[in-house]
Amino acid sequence: MTQGAITELELANIIVDVLDLEDIEPEEIEPKAALFGSQDPNGLGLDSIDALEIALAIAQNYNIQLKADDENNHAIFNSLSSLTEYINAHR
Repeated sequence: MTQGAITELELANIIVDVLDLEDIEPEEIEPKAALFGSQDPNGLGLDSIDALEIALAIAQNYNIQLKADDENNHAIFNSLSSLTEYINAHR
């Protein structure tokens, strides 16, 4: 059985739910905005603990294991768009 691609909005819903982001609606997360750090004024400003929680949710929802020591994590977790692309490529 082939699994359908996830959407950025689907992943945004998971991120908002898992991180309990009460002041942010999933639709407000810009796909290309930085998820982590404070350099992007449109980004979420998440931290490494948030990354662990997101990785756990991805493992539970999509059966994809993200490794903490993967040298590509910065690129994978760069934005909602890059994370969605990674999940769809590895399903």
